[in-house]
Amino acid sequence: MNLSLTSKQIIDSNANWSEIDSRKTPTWFKDAKFGIFVHWGPYSVPAYKTVNNRLFGSYAEWYYSTVYGNYGNDIDDFHKRVYGDIDYHKMAEQFKAELFDANEFARIIKDSRAKYVIITSKHHDGFCMWNTENEHKKNWNSMAIGPKRDIISELRSAILEQDIKFGLYYSIIDWESVPSERCNGGYFIPKKDVIRYGIGKQKYLREILLPQMYEIVNQFKPSVFFADGGEWDLTAEEVDICNYLTWLYNESPVKNEIVVNDRFFKGMPGNHGDYYSTEYQDKVIGSSHLFEESRAVGKSYGYNRLEKLNDYLSSQELIDHLYKNVCRGGNFLLNVGPKADGTIPLIQVERLMAIGKWLDSCGEAIFNTTVLDKWIYATQNDTYEYYFYVPAEINKDPFSLEEALVGVLGKHVDILAVEDNCTIKDNKLHISNYYKYFQQLNEFGVLVLRQKRGR
Repeated sequence: MNLSLTSKQIIDSNANWSEIDSRKTPTWFKDAKFGIFVHWGPYSVPAYKTVNNRLFGSYAEWYYSTVYGNYGNDIDDFHKRVYGDIDYHKMAEQFKAELFDANEFARIIKDSRAKYVIITSKHHDGFCMWNTENEHKKNWNSMAIGPKRDIISELRSAILEQDIKFGLYYSIIDWESVPSERCNGGYFIPKKDVIRYGIGKQKYLREILLPQMYEIVNQFKPSVFFADGGEWDLTAEEVDICNYLTWLYNESPVKNEIVVNDRFFKGMPGNHGDYYSTEYQDKVIGSSHLFEESRAVGKSYGYNRLEKLNDYLSSQELIDHLYKNVCRGGNFLLNVGPKADGTIPLIQVERLMAIGKWLDSCGEAIFNTTVLDKWIYATQNDTYEYYFYVPAEINKDPFSLEEALVGVLGKHVDILAVEDNCTIKDNKLHISNYYKYFQQLNEFGVLVLRQKRGR
């Protein structure tokens, strides 16, 4: 895009937050509940970060900063030992995506029953996963180097073909050009790379950030814009956010469809945005505002070869995250991290398939529902109430119900995927299909009880 914005993009500077915040969030996002996140880029080549239990401490997508560089004081000689003196940009030459099949990728996501997908278009390393028209990125994008393919365009077409909403993650900052208070005014990456590849903060804001924010919306027409990194250091004025959101909500090609999160600038989280973002449960958002909790199957968003089996959540644990977030009024965004060759690790595929299988039988309690406050984990739609229940004493009496739950249920309930019209007597479920009952518990770890509203 040209550095000068079109008249449609030059919005009255008097745009204010009360007007922006009054915009009604598109219903589709509130109803969708479950999405898939995808972190993929040159960092998928080394796919390396020591695994620990620190919050955010095992992120392989931060390789440029924490392994190649030394942010976080993680002393690690991996890059020097394996790659010698080559700089991070050389990783992109090995990022071939030679086995990438966008259609297969989309089919896997479809099988998870997720309703939307968010793809990293540009992470903090600044690498663009599409054939950007930005002059500063002409040698640092997936068409120019590595795959020699427009990854975002291919994925967009395949995902929309599966009738899944398509969204984009976009890093508001580039490590190479924007210093940070988190680094005491310095940079997340080595100074030599800043000197070689950076263009300076003000030039970056003017010539990369603002043009690309319009470019990705005009070109790809995403249903979600997931911003990240702006909340660390940038001001609302530097991001020109009021003008941008006014354009996005009123004049853009996705004005009736788009939703945005709250990470564009410092001071935005928890105050502005169609929804608020949480990450590995780093904060608690009340049900008064829509939120989206994101996490990976393991401890890293980007593929990390150091993760072991016990670093990955089980299918039951992921299902637990899904329904509990929905019952709190939020969405759940589950990340997969493809390998450099473009394939999704099989253990991550297996987790998606298991969630999809559960949603095939219990999805009516998740999608198109709202919070029901009669029970700690409950939802409702226009016809039914749904109660998520795990018997506390499964080895002693797997049919017992907590007294508090019995108090809000009638004399009969359906158990999704097990049996309809089960009798409740003496605080117990009386059923005839024991096999399906225990199969549901053993495979998915939770029962979903259903009863008609207004019983």
